[in-house]
Amino acid sequence: MSSVLLSSLPAVPEWVRQLPTPAIIALAVVGVPFLAIFLNVIRQLVIPRGKNQPPLVFHYIPWFGSAAYYGEDPYKFFFECREKYGDVFSFILLGRSITVALGPKGNNLSLGGKVSQVSAEEAYTHLTTPVFGKGVVYDCPNDMLMQQKKFIKHGLTTEALQSYAPLMYSETEQFFKNELRLTSGSSPKTFEVFRKMSELIILTASRTLQGKEVRQALNSRFAKLFHDLDGGFIPLNFMFTNLPLPANRRRDKAQKEMSEFYMGIIRSRREGESDSSIQHEHDMISALQGCEYRNGVPLTDRDIAHMMIAILMAGQHTSSATSSWTLLHLAHRQDIADALYEEQVAKFGNPDGTFRDVTYEDTKELPLMDACIRETLRMHAPIHSIYRKVLSDIPVPSSLSAPSESTNYVIPAGDFILAAPGVSAMDPRVWEEPSTWNPHRWLDEKGVAAAAKESYSGATAEQVDYGFGQVSKGTESPYQPFGAGRHRCVGEQFAYLQLSVVISYIIRNFTLKLATPEFPQTNYRTMIVLPLKGTTTFTPRKRAV
Repeated sequence: MSSVLLSSLPAVPEWVRQLPTPAIIALAVVGVPFLAIFLNVIRQLVIPRGKNQPPLVFHYIPWFGSAAYYGEDPYKFFFECREKYGDVFSFILLGRSITVALGPKGNNLSLGGKVSQVSAEEAYTHLTTPVFGKGVVYDCPNDMLMQQKKFIKHGLTTEALQSYAPLMYSETEQFFKNELRLTSGSSPKTFEVFRKMSELIILTASRTLQGKEVRQALNSRFAKLFHDLDGGFIPLNFMFTNLPLPANRRRDKAQKEMSEFYMGIIRSRREGESDSSIQHEHDMISALQGCEYRNGVPLTDRDIAHMMIAILMAGQHTSSATSSWTLLHLAHRQDIADALYEEQVAKFGNPDGTFRDVTYEDTKELPLMDACIRETLRMHAPIHSIYRKVLSDIPVPSSLSAPSESTNYVIPAGDFILAAPGVSAMDPRVWEEPSTWNPHRWLDEKGVAAAAKESYSGATAEQVDYGFGQVSKGTESPYQPFGAGRHRCVGEQFAYLQLSVVISYIIRNFTLKLATPEFPQTNYRTMIVLPLKGTTTFTPRKRAV
C-alpha cells in the first residue's frame, strides 16, 4: 500500500518507499509539522516584510503564532515587544494578524478611529451576541448601539443614583450579617475575596439597576443561569464562532431562559400584575420601557430583555474585579486602610461611635476613597486588550512608527488592531513607580495622575457626542478606566457609587489582612483580569454597627 501511495511522488527517496504504511504515517505526523515550522521560520528570516508593514513578532509555530507568549502574561508581552519593535507591531494569534498600537497615541488610533475604519461589532459580536442576545450591543449597526447607550444613560439620572445609595448599603449590610455571618461579635473569618465580591456585586446591582423583581428572584436557579451565561465568555469564543462545546450549549439554553425571565417581568408590569410600588422605582427596565429609536421604531420586550442581560453581565465582571483588587490592596497596606477608616469617621461619624448613612453626594466628597478606586483601576484594568476589526487601511502616524523607520506603517483592512490602555497606565515613562499601589498620587493636584484624570474626564477634556450625549473623548489619556471614544462605558457614575458604598461599609466595620504570605498574582487566563487566590481575613471592629 505504501508504494501505491508514493508512486506518484518521484522525488521521494527509495528508502522511504520501502517503509511500511504505519511508518510512513508516523513519519508524516512528525515531519509535516516540523517542515511547517521550518518553512515558517525561514519565511520570517529570509523574506523581508513590506516597508509599510509593522514589524512582526517572531514565532515558530504557524497559525498558532504568539498565542502562548501573549496569553500567559499580556503586559509582559506588550512591554517586551515594545522594547524590540516600538509602539506598533504585529503578531499572529490563532491565524489572525493582530497589530498592537501602544501608548496614548496608539490608544487613540484604535479607540478614536472612525466607524468607517474600525469596528468593535465585527470584533466582538460572535462572543457577546450568544450571551446578550440578538439585536443589541454588537449585534446591530453602530448607530443603533449608540442610541441604546443613550437610553441607558438617560436611565442613570441623578435622582436614580441618589435612590440607589441606601439600597446598596442595605444589601451590603444584609450580605455580611446574614450570608457571611459577620457581625460586631463575630470571630475573624477568612474568605476568597473575588468569590464573595461577585456575590455581593450582583446583589447590589440587581436591587438597583435590575429592579426589585430581579432581586427577589435571586435564587439557586438564577445563579445557575448566570453561571452558564458567564461560561460563554471564554477566549475560544472570541476567536471562533459556534464551537460545539458543552459550555456553549449551556450558554444558549441559559440565554433563552434568562430572556424569557426578563420578558415575563416586562409583561407583568405592563399588565399591572406586579407590586404597584415597583412602578415608581428607578430601575433600568422602567427607563427602557417606551424608548424609541430615532426612526420611530420602539424597543421590543425582547430588546429590553437582551439589554438587561448585557447590563447585568458587563457591570458584574468589572465591579467584582475592581472591588476585590481594592480590598486586597487595603489588606496589604494597613496604613492606607487606617486612613480610609479615619476618612469615614470624619465624614460620617456620630458622637456615639456609629456612622450615618452614605448618600450619592457623599461619595463625591471622599477624596481618599476616590483615590483608592482610581489607583486600583490604574493598576488592574479589568480588560487588558481591546480589539477592533480593521475595515479600511489605517495609516499609522509617523509619531507612532519606530524611530528607525523612514516610512509610515499601514494596517491593512481585514486585520485586527489592539489597544492596551493598561500599558499606558503602567508605563514607567509616564508614572513614578507604576507597579506600586499608591492612592496618594491622585491627591497631588499638580501630579501626573491629576493631569491624566483631567485629560480623561476633566473640564478641559475634548467633548464629543457620538450619539448618546456629550462625553469626554479621553482616547489620548494615559488613564482610561472605563474605555474611551464611542465605546466609553455609560455606567461610570454607577460603578463609582457602587464601589464607594460597598467599600465604605467594609472599611467601617472590619479590619482586613491578607491570608497569604505574598500579594496575589494576576490571572490573565480569564476574559477579565482577576486575582489568583486572593484570600483575606475580615476581623470585625469593636465599633462595628
